[in-house]
Amino acid sequence: MAGFSPLLAPAGPVQIRSSVLVTLGMAFTVGSALAFEHVGGYIPCALCLLQRDPYYYGLPLGILAVLSFVLKLPAWTTRGLLVIIAVLMVVGAGMGVYHSGVEWHFWAGPSACSTAAQGVTTNAGDLLGDLNSKKPPSCDAASLRVLGLSFAGWNVLASLVLAAIALRGAVSNRR
Repeated sequence: MAGFSPLLAPAGPVQIRSSVLVTLGMAFTVGSALAFEHVGGYIPCALCLLQRDPYYYGLPLGILAVLSFVLKLPAWTTRGLLVIIAVLMVVGAGMGVYHSGVEWHFWAGPSACSTAAQGVTTNAGDLLGDLNSKKPPSCDAASLRVLGLSFAGWNVLASLVLAAIALRGAVSNRR
């Protein structure tokens, strides 16, 4: 049981700060991706959409971690939720590394790496023409690079930082 002692220690300020910070960080990260899509017009590829899943699963867990601390549930609840969030973020980082490798042509992406055509009209008279003119994005072409990193590359960094925050909150014994 000695290996689990950090997870069984009483929760304190480090756990609540980590829970709030990681939850806000996940919301900001996935919110930014959604803003680039819906406001900026960047259509995500299939791998981009998959990279959002750890955030979609992690956000409710982050909210539960905050609530478990506020409601004074057993400390292992808050710490355990933070561990799960850390694992989700590491998985997200791995997905980002894979996608970045596809973009840099280090390896091939999935054979069906495209999304459904976006922006298709509901006008039946122009439906076939619209379908033929819309091309889904390819996973091997970054739609934007900032400081040399694509969205997938930035996701790797964000996921690793969030994983570190969650893991620190899970195992820290500082009061």
